[in-house]
Amino acid sequence: MARALIDDVLLFLLPFAVFAGWLVVSRRNPLLWSHWSAQATRLAIAGAAFVILSFVVVALTAERHRDGFVPTHIENGRVVPGQFR
Repeated sequence: MARALIDDVLLFLLPFAVFAGWLVVSRRNPLLWSHWSAQATRLAIAGAAFVILSFVVVALTAERHRDGFVPTHIENGRVVPGQFR
């Protein structure tokens, strides 16, 4: 769960990092709010779009199981772990 959350946070921050890199390359100070204020909303929307796009990609490419999940149960006095069949 933590890995998925970290991945999503990094995807959200990607547009901000690219913009900060562009500010450095264009010889502007990336620490001044005046350079960020006009772009903050666009960067947040782009970050949210990356996160949503990653959800869609994972949903479309995730491994599918044709059969259902059989939960943990007891057979002949022994515990049989849950599994996909």
